[in-house]
Amino acid sequence: MIAVDWGSSSLRAFRLGAAGEVLEQRSSALGAIACEGRFESVLAGQIAGWNDPLLVLAGMVGSRQGWIEVPYVDCPATLRDIATGMRRADAAALPGRQVWIAPGLRYRNDNHAFDVLRGEEAQLCGLMQRVDTQAHLVCMPGTHSKWARIEGGCVREFFTAMTGEVFDILRKHSLLGRLMSGDSSLDRDAFLQGMDRARQSGGLLHHLFSVRTNGLMGVLQPGQLSSYLSGLLIAHELLDSDWCTQARGHTVHLIGAPALTAAYVLALRRFDIDVQQHDETLAATGLLALARAADLHSFS
Repeated sequence: MIAVDWGSSSLRAFRLGAAGEVLEQRSSALGAIACEGRFESVLAGQIAGWNDPLLVLAGMVGSRQGWIEVPYVDCPATLRDIATGMRRADAAALPGRQVWIAPGLRYRNDNHAFDVLRGEEAQLCGLMQRVDTQAHLVCMPGTHSKWARIEGGCVREFFTAMTGEVFDILRKHSLLGRLMSGDSSLDRDAFLQGMDRARQSGGLLHHLFSVRTNGLMGVLQPGQLSSYLSGLLIAHELLDSDWCTQARGHTVHLIGAPALTAAYVLALRRFDIDVQQHDETLAATGLLALARAADLHSFS
């Protein structure tokens, strides 16, 4: 089968063998937002030369702005619950093939506030194939960072922090970004200074202005300011929720490409939290598990 992780800004396709091994993989910047309704043709072009009959997709391709809207499945949710929520998409541009799209997840917390995710459910399903049934904490950094708890083969709860999007907006569209250089590589010392500032009194809105003052006063160089801002925001993500408290004494499963997770590895270890890293192919493992759980024809 072919597994596709299709988010807002990117598309990753994996061609899987019979045992679930990744035979080939491709990526594109044609995320769901950039497709502008051309989902069939974009997908056909992305998988050209791959003739596998079954395609299973996850991510924003199943959102209201995607190919078809696939309703959320409520948490707690098992692999079977998520598989049951999958929907088939009509794909005239892909004759002789089945295209299925996974649902996102919805969680309502104790304050009766809703949280949602799309795409990360594939990663969580993949992780549940690799770990035991004990409780595990999971962090999935991205534009919207997701934290989740899985236990007993079930996604119990999750939490969203808009850390990545806020970082991008402040860096590109605010006064803070005007003193920054174009270099966005991680500066370890500046990042840790940002984390330490977040632990001080004042709150996030006050702390953010220190990005500018540190630049104006020469405390940090232009090439260090984005790392300082990143450390500040990620530290507040950890400190301003109960998840950091839950993580102490446990291992956090960190899912994502190394370039994306490097800052979180540094941040979690700064808070004396152990980390186990998993790469982005975990989504393909999860989509394969969903295909089998849904008893799609290739696995019947």
